[in-house]
Amino acid sequence: MNGFFDIPSDLQHSWAGLIGLHLREALLPVLAGLLLALPLAQLCVRLRWLYPPVLWVTTVLYAIPSLAFFVVLIDYTGQTELTVMIPLTVYTLVVLVPAIVDGVRSVPRETLAAATAMGFGPVRRYLQVQLPIAVPAIIAGLRVATVSSISLVSVGALIGNQGALGNLLHDATIYNRPELAWNAVLTMAVLAILADGLLVLLRVLLTPWMPSGARTPRKAVATR
Repeated sequence: MNGFFDIPSDLQHSWAGLIGLHLREALLPVLAGLLLALPLAQLCVRLRWLYPPVLWVTTVLYAIPSLAFFVVLIDYTGQTELTVMIPLTVYTLVVLVPAIVDGVRSVPRETLAAATAMGFGPVRRYLQVQLPIAVPAIIAGLRVATVSSISLVSVGALIGNQGALGNLLHDATIYNRPELAWNAVLTMAVLAILADGLLVLLRVLLTPWMPSGARTPRKAVATR
């Protein structure tokens, strides 16, 4: 009888290998999204008129179903990890840009004035004053984006991507092995919980001045 961790040979990876590939495809887009969102959010803070159209564009892009996004890209990037990671990067912006903008805007004017009086330029003030104070809001956005990304990677199995745990759901049907579906669902749930916990720990380490019971509101993002 096939076991819970007996992965079909057509996937060409062990269970641990699938986890590693799944995390790579899920977390790299979050990192890329953060690198894009940081300068974009700063532009929105400095140019207030830019924020509504940026928010509108990111929301419209998020509204595109992930499978449709994959199908459009597959002609250009093939059945590769890149086809999965590009849409996931775009999806993170709808969470990360507002989180960073809200966090940066929450910095008291007196703090900004003091930094300016000390000779801080716009870039230095943003990196050394505004972003550190905005860390709780940014981490809250990262938590939502990370958990969402971990779940969305599984959709890549529908286009033949071999790197994600979502392929176990496909093989569960092909080989009539429901334990593979349970494996995929439970593993992704555990990965999401662990990633969320690590981000909470990171927030605690980066913001020692915050009360231990303080919480930052999180925006709900529907599973696609």
